[in-house]
Amino acid sequence: MKGINKQKNGAEDIVNENIRCKEMLVITDTGEKLGVLARSKALAEADARGMDLVLVSPDANPPVAKMMDYSRFRFEQQKKLKEMKKKQKVIVVQEIQLSPTIEKHDFETKARKAKSILEKGNKVKISLRFYGRMIVHQDLGKEVIDRFVASLADVSTVEMPVKLDGRTLFAVIAPKSEK
Repeated sequence: MKGINKQKNGAEDIVNENIRCKEMLVITDTGEKLGVLARSKALAEADARGMDLVLVSPDANPPVAKMMDYSRFRFEQQKKLKEMKKKQKVIVVQEIQLSPTIEKHDFETKARKAKSILEKGNKVKISLRFYGRMIVHQDLGKEVIDRFVASLADVSTVEMPVKLDGRTLFAVIAPKSEK
């Protein structure tokens, strides 16, 4: 018996000597049912075939164990996990800070920067902080953010509309989906 029973990621399968059931339904690697066998008989049968005995359904009545090459099974599982991780896309939220009194050139520069972020597939958080007594002119800040969002309307969609949180106005835009 090979006796491999631990994985690096912490998940454990119940294999070979770690099986605590007295009797179990045993299935071979080809799918043939050997019937309900005692633990010692099932382990001996698996050893005779050069396989590991893996408990696949411990909650069933009787528990179900399958004969398989456990190291190969574990390798296939890890391979599937890597493939799934490869297909995942990590979305980053990058922040662009504006001011209620932003000049035209600065506005255009920040809009170009936001457009390049969106084209990479990331989200943009637009924030506008009010300092001192600027807070009384929230309408100016909202206009600036609305103009900024409108300038990027061809490459983005609004994910979260303009919202005031303390002294900061912010909105979140995401790249347009390609459906």
